Amino acid sequence: MSSDTDTDVTPAEAAGGGTGDATGPDTAGARATGAPGTEAHATAARTGEAITTSALHAAATGAETFPGALREALNRRGLSLERVSERLRVRGITISQATLSSWQRGRSQPERARSLRAVDVLEEILELPAGALRSLLGPRRPRGRITPPGAEGAALQILGEDSVVEKALGARFRHFNQETSSLMVHDIVRMGESGTLSAISTTNVLRASRAGADRAIFVLSFDDEAAEPVDIRVSCGRLAEATYLKGLKSLVLEIHFGRELAKLDTTVVSYAVEVSPSETPATHYERWSRTNLHEYLQQVFFHPGALPSDCHRYVREKVGAPPRARRRIPLSESHDVHVLTSRCKPGVHGVAWDYGTGTSGTGDRPG
Repeated sequence: MSSDTDTDVTPAEAAGGGTGDATGPDTAGARATGAPGTEAHATAARTGEAITTSALHAAATGAETFPGALREALNRRGLSLERVSERLRVRGITISQATLSSWQRGRSQPERARSLRAVDVLEEILELPAGALRSLLGPRRPRGRITPPGAEGAALQILGEDSVVEKALGARFRHFNQETSSLMVHDIVRMGESGTLSAISTTNVLRASRAGADRAIFVLSFDDEAAEPVDIRVSCGRLAEATYLKGLKSLVLEIHFGRELAKLDTTVVSYAVEVSPSETPATHYERWSRTNLHEYLQQVFFHPGALPSDCHRYVREKVGAPPRARRRIPLSESHDVHVLTSRCKPGVHGVAWDYGTGTSGTGDRPG
């Protein structure tokens, strides 16, 4: 499972995540957009006003933008970019899959005459009303290579292209919590008797990088599709959006601070997510961060009936990179392990454990 925030996402295998597939300090994300083939579901929230599934889906699709409308139409028609590119070619218009991907992700937009003609034909292929896509195009962009904004570029360095987080946030990934950064994060992960994730709670101290910041977005990801959020509680802040993207096994939370922050002002956001039992015992929990954290505290509590035989901490330079700086960490009398990291550098920070027969713990693998 993992988590995302401006620290960023925290994943935990077979457990729930929060930009780990959970989101941490980078406060996980700025928008919840369903990717093609992704079904959005609202989850129960015990704080804040009720949010309807239809309202969440509308917010998630981002259909009011050209990239969002294109993604939604592709999803509805069930067409791959390869098939769309081929259908355009048959009609005498050559647009590569890479270009189509860039359009639907908001990295570029059609501007040249040939591209605009392709948009007109796309409306026919996707069975949209005439002008449905073209009317959503913004003003022409400056020529030359467009450098991703700082926040997006930093996130791409850690997550890579086409990450779960980018797919979950869609066009909002470009503005991924640019108004805030995390100073301190405290994750508490609780494991159940079967060794699967039971709950995750996060406290995040955020600092405004510009005046007017009033919200942050978090992405929590799960490795096991059976692990779904069943309850969300926000104790510091107000829950404004909770969208579970089943196809991506990710939960997107938007939490409002309750006030606009002055530049360099700080605020505290705290939330807890309970998840349904997954099918496979969890083996790790990770949080990725694209910025420097003053302090990061990870705690994992194990059920007394399912204690691990071995636990260790590790760091990855980016998602998918081999772990390094592995160090064994002891299990306390409270059945928990913790890692406290000061001056936490950007990257992926994780805790892993083993339920197999070992030199410590019960040696009993749950499940």
